[in-house]
Amino acid sequence: MQRRAFLAAAGAGVTATLAGCVGPSLSSSEYDIGMQSNAFVPDPAVEGADVPTFEASAGDTVVWANTGSRNHTVTAYEDGIPEDAEYWASGGFDGEEAAREAWAQSIGGGGIVRPSETYEHTFEVPGDHYYVCIPHEGAGMVGKIVVTE
Repeated sequence: MQRRAFLAAAGAGVTATLAGCVGPSLSSSEYDIGMQSNAFVPDPAVEGADVPTFEASAGDTVVWANTGSRNHTVTAYEDGIPEDAEYWASGGFDGEEAAREAWAQSIGGGGIVRPSETYEHTFEVPGDHYYVCIPHEGAGMVGKIVVTE
């Protein structure tokens, strides 16, 4: 009987230790938008929006964190940002086509944001900024930043 109790306790300890090693090491206070499985999770999210939406003011830096276990990208839709806005994407690409090609060909890391890593962008131009995770676009992993004055 004591042997079973010991094995049960040892197993629980190993599980707890592994759970700590596998999970993200980022505190929710270190980012604005989490990336989990096939979803962007803004905190706080704009309720009632058509896609996961985060609100920021012009000049704010928004931080995305990969809080899941899959690789993700944060890639602006070139036709989904205000006309005067500079293009933005994890990996620093000049346009959406370059970002998509880099992902497909694994060029320069492909713009990957790995588990427990972050990507940040400072928004200067007010308006709606739509973006996508390229590898999970088919699963609906899209988001929007609403930048106000």
